[in-house]
Amino acid sequence: MRRTNETEESLRATTESLAGALRSGSTRGVWGETQLRRVVEAAGLTRYVDFETQTSISSDAGAGRPDMVIRLPGEKSLAVDAKVPLDAYLDASAIPLTAQGDELARRRSLIDKHVKAVRSHVDALAKKAYWAGLDSSPEFVICFIPSESLLAAALEADPSLLDYAFGKRVALASPVNLWAVLKTVALTWTQQDVSQEARRLFDLGNELYGRLSALASHADDLRRAIERTVDSYNRFVGSLESRVLVTARRFPGIDQTKLDALAEPAVIEATTRRLTAPELLETADDAPLSADVGEIRSRLEATGRPE
Repeated sequence: MRRTNETEESLRATTESLAGALRSGSTRGVWGETQLRRVVEAAGLTRYVDFETQTSISSDAGAGRPDMVIRLPGEKSLAVDAKVPLDAYLDASAIPLTAQGDELARRRSLIDKHVKAVRSHVDALAKKAYWAGLDSSPEFVICFIPSESLLAAALEADPSLLDYAFGKRVALASPVNLWAVLKTVALTWTQQDVSQEARRLFDLGNELYGRLSALASHADDLRRAIERTVDSYNRFVGSLESRVLVTARRFPGIDQTKLDALAEPAVIEATTRRLTAPELLETADDAPLSADVGEIRSRLEATGRPE
């Protein structure tokens, strides 16, 4: 029993110390910003890429600095500001729900004060109009309350608080529903990255196909050049055999044995292989007709036939 009492006393002292620390405005601000950053990172967003903290914004309503600016797909932005209306809520939480009489009235008065504190934060964010200082921003700002119980207590006491905030272009968000919204944003970023990669692959495929077509055209030009070279060589061999050597044999006083020993060049009968791939035939088969006519004329001359 003694150890139980000591444990309870230690827990009470720790709770009072924590509650006293949270009554400090600077401490509450750090706690709210820390909770906001944890929720955003838990949703899968990356700092300095998907969101930035303490970004200065200037608009017609004046200069401001929201706790966070979230980058949305399509070069849009969304401002988030953490608010911690805690003083009245802590005092009300110290009074049990089973209280009666003056204690119950005091608890209700503190809860009403808590609701007014939330309303005052909504009014303050509405006046700052962060969306006016951001490029392509939805015309509202998110008021992040870092505890589910803080927001739930205010909404339970005043169900019209949400409509009041919406009318001021302020969205009240607790860690749970803010995480759900940011998880959707993270998924949208992922889908956009996939779409961009697919577009890059599509463009790269078109570029590669175009270059393959150009390469096929060059290959076909090379084939035609090789065939023209072969035709020129065969015409040379035909002229040598049918004209030069015949005339040389008839030359008076020539040693016929030496002339017969002269090696006759062989005719090249191998042909080049044509392109057959459908991707390459699109440009290879569209060559001008004059080239084919030139080839026919060259082959006729090589065989000694009249045109």
